[in-house]
Amino acid sequence: MSTLKKILVVDDDPVVGKSFDRVLSGKGYAVITARNGEEALSKLASESYDLVFTDIKMPGMSGLEVAERVKARQPWLPVVIITGYGTADNEARAAAAGVSGFLQKPLSPEMIAGTTEKALLEHAATDAPAATPTPAVAAPAVADEKGHGIGRTLKNVALFFAAPVVGLAYVLAFPFVGLGMVAWIGGKALTKYAVVRTTAEAIKRVGMVVAGPLVGLAFVLLLPWIGAAMLAWIGGRAILKRYGTE
Repeated sequence: MSTLKKILVVDDDPVVGKSFDRVLSGKGYAVITARNGEEALSKLASESYDLVFTDIKMPGMSGLEVAERVKARQPWLPVVIITGYGTADNEARAAAAGVSGFLQKPLSPEMIAGTTEKALLEHAATDAPAATPTPAVAAPAVADEKGHGIGRTLKNVALFFAAPVVGLAYVLAFPFVGLGMVAWIGGKALTKYAVVRTTAEAIKRVGMVVAGPLVGLAFVLLLPWIGAAMLAWIGGRAILKRYGTE
C-alpha cells in the first residue's frame, strides 16, 4: 500500500495491542495502541485514524463510552468493539452508537484480519460518492419545441391562404345546390300526375340542355381554386410533418 491505514487499538491489556500489531503490520497497516479511553480520545483529537478497536471493560472510561464519544465526534470513523463480555445490553448500546461490529475474545489472527478488512471495506463503500445522472433530454426538448413552433407558424400561414379559397367555393356552389334541392323536392311531389310527369320530363330535358353549360362553367371557374387549395393543403401537411416531429 502506498498510504498506510492507521488502526487505533484501545485495550488496557498490552498483549492485545501486540497481537493486533503482529497480525496487521505485515499486511500494510500501522497499528497504534492506547491503554484507556482518555488516551484514545486524546490521540484521536491530534491525528486521523481509519479504524478503531476498543475493549469494553477498562479502568475509567468503558469501551462503550469510548465508542459513543468517537461516533459523536467523528461519525464516519468505523469502531469495532472487542469484548469477552458479550451481553445483549452491551450489544444494544453499541448498535445504538453505530459501531461496525463485535470481536469476541479470545482473538485469532484470522478474526483480527477479517474484521479489519470488512470494517474498512464497509467504510469505503459508505463514503463512495453516488453517480449523478446526466440530464440528456434538455437539448432534444429545446429542438422539439422549436420544431413545433415552426410547424404551428406554417400551419397558420397555410390556413390563411386556404380559407378564402374554401369560402369562395362555398359561395359559388351554394346557389346551385339550393336550387337543385328545391327542384328535386318539387319534382318528386308533382310526379304523382301523368300530365306533370310528361311536362317534367320535357322540362328535365330542357333543363339538362340549359344546365350543362352552366355546370361546365362552374367547374371551369372552381377547378383552379380547388386545385390550388388541395396543393396548399398537401404542401402544408408535408411541411408540418417534417418540422413538427423532428
